[in-house]
Amino acid sequence: MTTKEILETYKTIAVVGISDKPERPSNSVTKYMLDSGYIIIPVNPAVKEVFGLKCYPSLRELPDELKKQVEIVDIFRKPDDVPSVVDDAIAIGAKVVWMQQGITNDDAAKKAKDAGLEVVQNRCVLVEHQRYFT
Repeated sequence: MTTKEILETYKTIAVVGISDKPERPSNSVTKYMLDSGYIIIPVNPAVKEVFGLKCYPSLRELPDELKKQVEIVDIFRKPDDVPSVVDDAIAIGAKVVWMQQGITNDDAAKKAKDAGLEVVQNRCVLVEHQRYFT
């Protein structure tokens, strides 16, 4: 799938590493996607709430009904943290692992692809959305 097809097909995004600080890219990118009609599930153990949405400590700690809804796992974490997020994404049945701009991890990407997930690396979901839909 292309990034355009991913963004057209899937509308529920779990944002791993979201910040409640407006100056952080994970905050502003998520706000844009929320404003663009996507359903956002915030994930960060250090944050209680973002944009009025409850923040969860990890993908595996989401309530079962939310786990089933996650389609895209948008990762705002260091490349070394990506493998555990990919393991969690596979475990909850996500469809896409999306590593934000500046983030790549080829081993984790291969593991996700081998498990049947679509993988995007080193791309900003906001930039890709604006490219195709604005």
